[in-house]
Amino acid sequence: MFNKILIANRGEIACRVIRTAQRMGIQCVAVYSDADQHSQHVQMADEAFYIGGSASQQSYLVIEKIIHAAKQSGAQAIHPGYGFLSENEQFADACQDAGIVFIGPPASAIAAMGSKSAAKSIMQEAGVPLVPGYHGNDQNEKTLQAEAEQIGYPVLLKAAYGGGGKGMRAVHKAAEFSQALASAKREATASFGNDKMLVEKFIVKPRHVEIQVFCDEHGNAVYLAERDCSVQRRHQKVLEEAPAPALSEDTRQAMGEAAVRAAQAIDYRGAGTVEFLLDANNDFFFMEMNTRLQVEHPVTEMITGQDLVEWQLIVASGGVLPLSQDQVTLTGHAFEARIYAEDPQQDFLPSTGHIAYLRTPDQDQHIRIDSGVRQGDDVSPYYDPMIAKLIVWDENRDRALLRLQRALREYRIVGPTTNLDYLHRLATHKDFVRANLSTQFIEQHGDSLLHVNNPMPAALNHACIGAALALAAQQNNLATGPWAQAQGWRLNQAASIQFELQFGEQKLQLDVSQAASDSQLFSVRTHVETDTSQSSETLEAVQIRAQLEDDTLTITHQGHRFELNVALCAQHYTLFSGQGRVDYQAIDTQAAFGMEEDAGTLTAPMNGTIVAVNVEVGDRVEKDQALVVMEAMKMEYTIKAPSAGVVEQVFFQAGELVSDGAQLVALQVEDDA
Repeated sequence: MFNKILIANRGEIACRVIRTAQRMGIQCVAVYSDADQHSQHVQMADEAFYIGGSASQQSYLVIEKIIHAAKQSGAQAIHPGYGFLSENEQFADACQDAGIVFIGPPASAIAAMGSKSAAKSIMQEAGVPLVPGYHGNDQNEKTLQAEAEQIGYPVLLKAAYGGGGKGMRAVHKAAEFSQALASAKREATASFGNDKMLVEKFIVKPRHVEIQVFCDEHGNAVYLAERDCSVQRRHQKVLEEAPAPALSEDTRQAMGEAAVRAAQAIDYRGAGTVEFLLDANNDFFFMEMNTRLQVEHPVTEMITGQDLVEWQLIVASGGVLPLSQDQVTLTGHAFEARIYAEDPQQDFLPSTGHIAYLRTPDQDQHIRIDSGVRQGDDVSPYYDPMIAKLIVWDENRDRALLRLQRALREYRIVGPTTNLDYLHRLATHKDFVRANLSTQFIEQHGDSLLHVNNPMPAALNHACIGAALALAAQQNNLATGPWAQAQGWRLNQAASIQFELQFGEQKLQLDVSQAASDSQLFSVRTHVETDTSQSSETLEAVQIRAQLEDDTLTITHQGHRFELNVALCAQHYTLFSGQGRVDYQAIDTQAAFGMEEDAGTLTAPMNGTIVAVNVEVGDRVEKDQALVVMEAMKMEYTIKAPSAGVVEQVFFQAGELVSDGAQLVALQVEDDA
């Protein structure tokens, strides 16, 4: 076994590998970029080496820097994690050339699975079921269209060297083929530098079921059950579970044996995942093989009781697989929810910023959290916006699902916008509860999943936050704002205090009165002004009893006692309840009530890098014209003109970094007349 390994990754991934390796007595070496110098994975490791700039192309993707750090540290092996260089055959070769063990499959296996068309040829020879399709080299449009006609519509065009849904188009009839092919080829060229296409039968409402396989150098191979990853958005997994619901033991065995044949066909070693499409008849078809550990591997660990990173280390050091196939047992059911810094209400735009408040459910045998961030950390624009993976287990699917639903409500974050409420709506959706799954689940239920429903009356929400602020001011827990001085309280009289808050498009004035004879009894009257309509109203006063202990707010209203959690962070205040979260922003009392930003100002939606500036000072632009393109969290965003006008000023150039809210362009908007 190794004495010291280097983890060529960051964040949650590196932390997860470090935990297992250190438990086994192995010293761990971390690498870090400018953005990660204070990150959790750096603090957890036994030692760490700086490898360059914040952008992954300057650090985590530079093979020479990783190898140099490993040599400096004396590491005997490198664990690539998942993502970054984990499926890079050049990196595997570089490790071998440097005399360092690559904790993963041989470079030849990575290469074999790197091309979708070559992989399908190998699988066909190994007797692994394939989706009917054309995987040949003749890329003439007439040839591809003729193959589509023979397969029968609908068909799926897929980039041969693609992944993540890029270069992929569904074609439902012949008239759409030419345009779809051109679009898919353009995207494949831009993303992968190769426009070779595959044509396959498009399976309607399939499930995405994958098999975890493991092989050692002694000829042993096993499959560790399956995972259902059907709940996806834009081909990216959102919720995973194991085992797959409503899968017969015969189908499980057939898929597992096919996956093992797939791995053995390329002389595989270590952890791998063979992904299948499963149709309504329980027929399955090979999709691709990921030659690494998967993000969702914890659900397999929960139902098998095995540590897959430990297995990786054993195999990479020349050991034998810990279990034979007949020793693998499955117990219970597990779910994994991927918690991202993103805004579902803004087309899932990645979010960045400071994590001002973070509370998680307690971890035990039922709940596991894999994360690389802590309260006080920043979510940067340079990397994948995943904050954590929430994994739950119980004896069966129904009980595990109840634990997932509760744990999602107990996971509370203030700072970057997250998808926590969206995940809860997914986990409580009637069709998900019934395991009515397909890869079109999110697309099919898109509107209902985005619908925000908070049955608690607005006036009661406002009263709760008003009482919480008043109690916090009394307890000296609210150190900012004019009410920190508590000048509104009066000796021997009913105390009163005012707060001015922003709530969506509404501006609120809360008049909070505390009973003279009962410090827990409050009356809260809310005056509402609406930004858009300039209308105003005063809501009926709400009487509540309130107690605040740490971040738990206990409320009694009209005989109903319930608990909320409250985060009072600087000028941002949040209520968390079983129905979701409600956010308020403090209004600077020195500012004029109703001030607006200049109409022609365009700002950055998040921290990021300017990729292109398409205009110059003096240019006349039309409404929706692309002005600036920026990149953040592996995605590009185009800043468009809100209306016709003339560019007055451009504040950044291509290659420069920008912060969330930074003004990018000043535009003189044309008069409507």
